[in-house]
Amino acid sequence: MGVSRTSFEIRAAGRRLHAERIEPQPADPGAGGPPLVFLHEGLGSVGQWRDFPARLSEKTGLPSLVYDRWGYGDSEAFTLPRGTGYLHDEALTGLPAVLDAFGIGKAILVGHSDGGSIALIFASKHPERVCAVITEAAHVFVEDVTLQGIREAVEVYASTDLKKRLARYHGDKTDLVFRGWAETWLSPAFRGWNIEEYLPGVRCPVLIIQGIDDRYGTAAQVRAIERQVSGPSEALLLRCGHIPHAEARDEVLEAMAGFISQVTAGAPKISGQ
Repeated sequence: MGVSRTSFEIRAAGRRLHAERIEPQPADPGAGGPPLVFLHEGLGSVGQWRDFPARLSEKTGLPSLVYDRWGYGDSEAFTLPRGTGYLHDEALTGLPAVLDAFGIGKAILVGHSDGGSIALIFASKHPERVCAVITEAAHVFVEDVTLQGIREAVEVYASTDLKKRLARYHGDKTDLVFRGWAETWLSPAFRGWNIEEYLPGVRCPVLIIQGIDDRYGTAAQVRAIERQVSGPSEALLLRCGHIPHAEARDEVLEAMAGFISQVTAGAPKISGQ
C-alpha cells in the first residue's frame, strides 16, 4: 500500500492556511475511519513532519490532514507580539475552523509539543469531535527546564545556521516564527501558563509520548496528563529528545499504530471524511 498526497490552500478563521491531505492507496471503498489530524510544534510546519504522517497513514489505513498553523510554513504570517493565550486561540478557534473547512466531524489528533497542548485543550472543549489524542512532548504547565532550553535555543539561533535551516520551511517569516515562540514563552506573563484545568474534560483515550532526554520538558508533564485526564491513558517514555517521531521513529510509529488500532477496533465506520 502507498499513499497519495495533495496540497491545498484553505481559509479558516479568516486566515489563509497551507494544508496537505494524505490518502492511503489503493483506496478501499469499504474502509472508513476517523482521519488523523497532525498538529506541529512551536517552530514546526507541514514539511518538518517529513514523511511520518504518510507512514502512519499507510500503516493504519487512515487518511491524514497535516497543516501549517497561522504564521508557519506556507501559511499567512502572524504579527507580533503574540498573546499568552495563543495556544487556546488555536485550540478553540483555529482548529475547529480547519476541521470544518475539510468536512471533518471527528478525528484522531496527533500533536507534537505546542500541537499536543492544542490537542488536549480542543479534546476537552469538543469531546464529541475527538476519537483519541496522541501527544508527543506536550506541555500542560511551564517548567524551569523548558525556559532554560528556550534560552539556549535563542543563543543557538543567534550564533549558528539554525535560522537558515528553519528558513527552508518558513521562508521570510522565519524571524517572526522564532521570536513568536521564544519571546512568548520567556515573557513574565507566560510563567503562570497552565492548562491542567482542561485535562478532566479529556474523556477519549490518550497516548502520551515523552523523550526522557527532552531539553524542553520532563516526565512531570506525562504524569500530570496521565493523572488528570478522565479517559483511558497510556504513557510511553523513550530514550530520545524533543522530537520522538524523528529520533525514535520506528518505535513511535509502532506505538502510535498499535494505539490507533485499539481505538478503531470497535468503532463504527465513518463516511464522508
